[in-house]
Amino acid sequence: MNPWNERFQGEEYVYGTEPNAFVVDMQSRLSLTGQTLAIAEGEGRNAVYLAEQGHDVTVWDYAEAGLNKANKLAKEKGVKIAARLQDLEDAAWTPDQWDQIVCIFGHFPKALRLRTLRGVKEAVKPGGYFITEVYSMNQIPYQSGGPQEMDMLYEPEDFLRSFADWRIIHFFIGEVHRSEGALHQGLSHVIQFAGQKPAFT
Repeated sequence: MNPWNERFQGEEYVYGTEPNAFVVDMQSRLSLTGQTLAIAEGEGRNAVYLAEQGHDVTVWDYAEAGLNKANKLAKEKGVKIAARLQDLEDAAWTPDQWDQIVCIFGHFPKALRLRTLRGVKEAVKPGGYFITEVYSMNQIPYQSGGPQEMDMLYEPEDFLRSFADWRIIHFFIGEVHRSEGALHQGLSHVIQFAGQKPAFT
């Protein structure tokens, strides 16, 4: 079985139902709106929050159990999301499609990670945004969540090189406290990136 599908099988929302704090901060700061894609979104907590803020949200995840819980949460909150079973290995990125793409703790092997970032860069509309918070390569000793393999963790250069020609609105690497369900608890070492695609190329 897909390990993420197995992880999301139970009734409990393993990362909680409240949105990630960085997503909330960027929503407030940038007044994000429009067509939003949430990738590797799991059980839907960020997608549902963004739908509550008026976004038209599409969710990609490759765990059907996670998407089922995302739909359930959306129904409970009285909003709609479009949940799509999508393995990023097979993703087709349509150019200039999304007003913003959001990825919160979406961790993949390095080759897929860099390919996904290239896809994100292509698929965001001119003037649109990419918002992400992920665990850095320094996270493993913290034992507060995330992969235990270095290849699955992010380096600052992943973003600074991939989005070198974007307007970097926010970039941070360091410690934050996170309390997100049972699996993200405590002091963590993260990278946060918010970038805006140039309106004209």
